[in-house]
Amino acid sequence: MTEILQKMEKIGIIPVVVLNQEKDAPPLGKALLDGGLPCAEVTFRTDAAQEAIRRMAEAFPELLVGAGTVLTTEQVDRAVAAGAKFIVSPGLNPRVVQYCQRKGIPIVPGVATPSEIERALDLGLEAVKFFPAEPSGGLKMIEAMGAAYTKLKFMPTGGINPENVKAYLKSAKILACGGSWMVKGALIEAGQFEQITKLCREASGIVKEIRG
Repeated sequence: MTEILQKMEKIGIIPVVVLNQEKDAPPLGKALLDGGLPCAEVTFRTDAAQEAIRRMAEAFPELLVGAGTVLTTEQVDRAVAAGAKFIVSPGLNPRVVQYCQRKGIPIVPGVATPSEIERALDLGLEAVKFFPAEPSGGLKMIEAMGAAYTKLKFMPTGGINPENVKAYLKSAKILACGGSWMVKGALIEAGQFEQITKLCREASGIVKEIRG
């Protein structure tokens, strides 16, 4: 695996962040670091995403900042220019995947079926996002599909929470889990970064408990 994917595997839980205001990026980055989850997948769902990535990456170079919900090559360019170190997409768009590969940017595209997995393998990918995880069958679905694809790792996202994340992390098929419960929009909007730090610390504690 690439160095970035190895870092994501070590972190174990990847905070999936939606930021509506760029100003919240630096304090959120500090909360993630202080809480032991030195990573952020900043989704490109808002107008603030690109500048938020830039501010977070500049303020905390040690933070692994990536872009999520990336749908186009134009968004890839904007995200990378802002400092994103990896790309995550909800589906598997071969054009976007190959564009990232040509630029040397790790990409984790979303899949939910064996056919999509085989397309990912054909593109030379080592890890995929399983999305939406819980509505698509959860860990049982991953392990059932993964049995046929022994070398591929999965990053389940969608419906992951403190109650079910332990089971996911115990599976050898799981690279890391994408989650948003520790970085909920309401907490960010209210400036409750100490609470976010606490939730991140609890989440990182779960990773240590399961993976050591």
